[in-house]
Amino acid sequence: MADATGSAGTGGGAGTGGGAGTGTGRTSSAGGTGSGSTGSHDGVRAIVTGGASGIGAAIAAALRDRGATVAVLDLQPSTVDGFLSVTCDVSDDASVRAAVATAVEQLGGLDVLVNNAGIGAQGTVEGNDDDEWRRVYEVNVLGAVRLSRAALPHLRASGNASIVNTCSIAATAGLPQRALYSATKGAIAALTRAMAADHIREGIRVNAVNPGTADTPWVARLLSTAGDPAAERAALEARQPHGRLVQAEEVAEAVAYLTSPLARSTTGVDLAVDGGMQALRLRPA
Repeated sequence: MADATGSAGTGGGAGTGGGAGTGTGRTSSAGGTGSGSTGSHDGVRAIVTGGASGIGAAIAAALRDRGATVAVLDLQPSTVDGFLSVTCDVSDDASVRAAVATAVEQLGGLDVLVNNAGIGAQGTVEGNDDDEWRRVYEVNVLGAVRLSRAALPHLRASGNASIVNTCSIAATAGLPQRALYSATKGAIAALTRAMAADHIREGIRVNAVNPGTADTPWVARLLSTAGDPAAERAALEARQPHGRLVQAEEVAEAVAYLTSPLARSTTGVDLAVDGGMQALRLRPA
């Protein structure tokens, strides 16, 4: 079965939001709003990794539509108008540092980092060799580490700093044939809490969003390889209590909340967007 979010092998991004703590002595974020903006993110400067497609693209659009200026960091350039597109390989520290420096220079600073880039993996604990374990960890875990490390000096200068990590239902529920992927997302969940504790007194909030199985290009590719794609999709939909796949735009709405300057007391949380899969146990219909 298919689970996961994010664009494979893409770069890191910045999230917006209110900094936990006082934030005294910090400059306010700069930047204008786009036409039609709802205004909750006016002036926010954000990086979104893996933002060229899928959930990352939806997050970038949601932040832009709320007034943020957004840099999309990805292996594949974004073709959507309204974003600064920067090529970035999150598995390479030099690429990450160069991409963040370029984005910050063009944005005029940084308020938000959204670590959305990630790749999937299938199989039991026996199903992948050491090289594959290392490859997926390089992107899913160390990618977020590299982006956060490069972004933190800039986030400390923001009055509304936040980081959002894209996690997964795989971090909170045992899913079959997902040992490697689940291990990386469990690491992201723990890393999110540790970072939140480390940086709250610097005025930087750190949270995670946990999508259920989402209707993304990656899941579509997995379904296309199934013996019966329609039956496989129906099984994925049925295991989520609301009876369908999560939409990328629904995950983006959660990220918009977590990065909002109005959410200054929200830090160290993982927000489930999974149709109740994590928390609900329904009786058969």
